[in-house]
Amino acid sequence: MRIDAHQHFWRYDATRDGWITDDMQALRRDFLPPDLERTLAAHGFDGCVAVQADQSDAETRFLLDLARHHPFIKGVVGWVDLRSPRLDATLEALAAEPRLRGVRHVAQTEANDFLTRDEVVRGIGRLSRVGLSYDILIFARQLPAALALTSRLPDQRFVLDHLAKPAIKAGALEPWATDMRALARRPNVWCKLSGLVTEADRADWRPEHLRPFLDVAVEAFGTERVMFGSDWPVCLVAATYERVVGVLDECAVALSAAERAAVFGGNAARFYGLT
Repeated sequence: MRIDAHQHFWRYDATRDGWITDDMQALRRDFLPPDLERTLAAHGFDGCVAVQADQSDAETRFLLDLARHHPFIKGVVGWVDLRSPRLDATLEALAAEPRLRGVRHVAQTEANDFLTRDEVVRGIGRLSRVGLSYDILIFARQLPAALALTSRLPDQRFVLDHLAKPAIKAGALEPWATDMRALARRPNVWCKLSGLVTEADRADWRPEHLRPFLDVAVEAFGTERVMFGSDWPVCLVAATYERVVGVLDECAVALSAAERAAVFGGNAARFYGLT
């Protein structure tokens, strides 16, 4: 099964979606399943994982409703209030949703120690009880917190989004690479090869700008714990879907057929339990 492990849907709301800044004008419209389904099919993908973009219960319900009506949405990574005193009840109710496969919080906008706070660790620690994974969305400077979190919860499945958004435009591999190798030593942590074109020079990036960062991630996590994600439609501010797929295809040229199948879908299916 060929899977795009990371993309988003939304009905654009200027107030709610304030993170879409003036330099991201192309994203100021609705992006819904019919916009993506044809693109996925054109590139040989069988489905995708829809990931939250807004931190609300309404967003999670919205994505689950889309998945019910569009079978190519194989899984949903939603949002829950990890610090809520009613978290257990919320998770029990959501456990009945077969397409909900994980949870994410936009930790990149939080303080650097957010993921190590006791109430957050406790909340994430509840996810494994209902079979849910946790997507780690952070900047590179927050990798030490991710290291601490994943050490405290060795039985929880984690996947790192966007390689922790390294400074690709500046070409700064360190200390990011050292932290990535340390994180990869946790067997409960996987990594999405996603979101890189928007961390490069959006107007003038080339594959060779991304290659050193992809090489570190694949070397550290191995081909059995990395997965392709387009980050559509966010990627469109820097590249077409075709170009995003193409650059990873180019970087994966030395892999075996089995390794390529794993990176482009098999690993996502295993991690998220997709069928």
